[in-house]
Amino acid sequence: MAENESCKSAGSCTRESCEGCPSKNGGQNSFLEELNRYSSVGKVIGVISGKGGVGKSFVTASLACAMHKAGYRVGILDADITGPSIPKMLGVHGTAFGSEKGIIPLESDQGIPIMSINLLIEDEEQPVIWRGPVIAGAVKQFWTDVVWGELDYLLVDMPPGTGDVPLTVFQSLPVDGVVIVTSPQELVRMIVKKAYNMAEMMKVPVLGVVENFSYLSCPDCGKKIPVFGESHVEEVAGELGIPVFAKLPIEPEKAAAADAGAFYGVDHSAFDGMMELLK
Repeated sequence: MAENESCKSAGSCTRESCEGCPSKNGGQNSFLEELNRYSSVGKVIGVISGKGGVGKSFVTASLACAMHKAGYRVGILDADITGPSIPKMLGVHGTAFGSEKGIIPLESDQGIPIMSINLLIEDEEQPVIWRGPVIAGAVKQFWTDVVWGELDYLLVDMPPGTGDVPLTVFQSLPVDGVVIVTSPQELVRMIVKKAYNMAEMMKVPVLGVVENFSYLSCPDCGKKIPVFGESHVEEVAGELGIPVFAKLPIEPEKAAAADAGAFYGVDHSAFDGMMELLK
């Protein structure tokens, strides 16, 4: 990664890399936390939504699987502390352990490192009943204390809305861009714009939008049935000047694979084009 010229020219920096440095990007964000010293992350991509239940974790896991299959080194930071689902989708169970270097994330069978609160508690069905500052602190630790190793991409699966955790991620991690996930309901314009405006206020680029639950294909005739109403995502994306990465159908077999922890094995080719736009 390129050195921070302002630090280097002043002769005040002895770091080998600018990764995780609070002065990265010209010191515009003094809240940035330092990445674990035994880790190197190329790009940090946040996956956000203006409301819950739109399939944000589905999109995060799908993108991670597509990237891994394409040969990229990718990890997932599950920042949805009170509703973690990434480990189960990818068949990861157990407890992460610590070393002198930091917390070692658990990996899927295919080698995708994952850090989630579910990997730090004894019972993965135990609710996490924490107040906002504690949750925000845990998310920071997933960046500062976890040994991510060498990654091309770190995907951050955020909880819905514009509360403590998204704010913490935007302020504490060097987020290179975000992907907004939405669904076809009439509220899409307001929901997408809330997420978009938060990212804009935090000066984080919005890379594009993914519409989930766009339609259901009739198993007999193949007709596309708009179960949740006609799509409006292209209109909204056009207003905001961002691309629509994908319009994903309802696919019961993928939901079943996620429940069984076998999500990596399903077809993720819908995200191949999206990867090119995230480079």
